[in-house]
Amino acid sequence: MEKPILKIQNLNLYFTQYARGLRRRELHPLRDLSCKLFSGELTAVVGASGSGKSLLAHAILGILPYNCRMEGKISYQGEVLDETRLAGLRGNGISLIPQGVSYLDPLMRVGDQICGGRKDEATRAKCRQLLKRYGLDESVEKCYPFELSGGMARRVLMAAALMQEPRLIVADEPTPGLEAMTARHVIRHLKEMAQDGAAVLLITHDLELAIEMADRILVFYDGTILEEVKPENFREGRNLKEPYTQALYRALPEHEFFGGE
Repeated sequence: MEKPILKIQNLNLYFTQYARGLRRRELHPLRDLSCKLFSGELTAVVGASGSGKSLLAHAILGILPYNCRMEGKISYQGEVLDETRLAGLRGNGISLIPQGVSYLDPLMRVGDQICGGRKDEATRAKCRQLLKRYGLDESVEKCYPFELSGGMARRVLMAAALMQEPRLIVADEPTPGLEAMTARHVIRHLKEMAQDGAAVLLITHDLELAIEMADRILVFYDGTILEEVKPENFREGRNLKEPYTQALYRALPEHEFFGGE
């Protein structure tokens, strides 16, 4: 049986918040979450906006805030993904396509950010190739982030994440602000990366895009994965076990956003 590139077992996240005086409370946004990501697959995580899907991406990359406590186990290619391993894998074996364009350094030119500071001609040529693939002129290399539109900045983030041809790509809502054709182009390229052997985790609220492009769909609700659904089952409305998954199906535009019986 094929081994997963990434395996998450019983992941729990806890946040401690302090109120007035010494009072404090503990939040539990991710609850007993388990899933596997395989080479050659684009796996989509779908669910309501603000439900904690981005925390899953941050947990995988080890970029959680200081007041967060994590329980459970995350393994990459069969070995525990601890802080030491993550330091060597971020931007190399594992790449994040973040949700916010603020991840771009405002004081560094776009080309230098995509190239990771390397200036050799082969790296520069690959940078220009990626820019072209996302419909950006090579002159964008010389731009600073403030000179880009929101859609251009998102495409630059895609190029930077894919520069090192990572084995695992975590794409956290990579398409907001992009026109429909460009959004499909971005997800299609992620699909191509999966077909070339990478494991791709697409975190999205765009269920239609997930149904069109994903190999597997993980339904996220209340901080955990409710069930795994095949895209064709979502299209046909069969074998959807959970009431929330059934509600997502009924809310698709072709069902006239019908949310009840």
